[in-house]
Amino acid sequence: MSNILLAGFGGQGILFAGKQIVLAGMKLGKNVSWLPSYGPEMRGGTCNCSVIVEDEPIGSPLVTKPDILLAFNTPSFDKFESKVVKGGMLFVDSSLVSKKSERDDIKAYYIPATELADENGLPGMANVIMLGFIVKKTGLFDEEFFKESLNSGIPASKAHLAAANHKALEIGFGYEC
Repeated sequence: MSNILLAGFGGQGILFAGKQIVLAGMKLGKNVSWLPSYGPEMRGGTCNCSVIVEDEPIGSPLVTKPDILLAFNTPSFDKFESKVVKGGMLFVDSSLVSKKSERDDIKAYYIPATELADENGLPGMANVIMLGFIVKKTGLFDEEFFKESLNSGIPASKAHLAAANHKALEIGFGYEC
């Protein structure tokens, strides 16, 4: 199905976003893998997450050639954009990354997710906006199914954020570029 790499800085919700994709895949009975990688400084340091959702057994949890790349900052764009497989998809938070891909063998989408989150009173939810947009563009999951999955994937300590997460997801589903 998909080899996905989410990359940015710690604190941007990259690991949470990856977990939501894996949780939805598990609910569909898929084979899934979630492998975080982050620098020792955590929040504010480098962070990426390899996510695999497959019908077949998964041989390695590490995504080195992503079908789908989410780049939440310029260092991640610089490091991973060239690794996206031919025919793959690149999703960039254009609020934080001013670069554009020069590749013509991938589909690239530029979403001002951080700006959209701030404008809608949802600071820190650019990751969920990106998830909504990605689900819509990739067809990885049915939108309604993913909404339900996201709700059940929110930890009890963050239950108060359920409505904001749904609002952010809807913004992502509705964004056109």
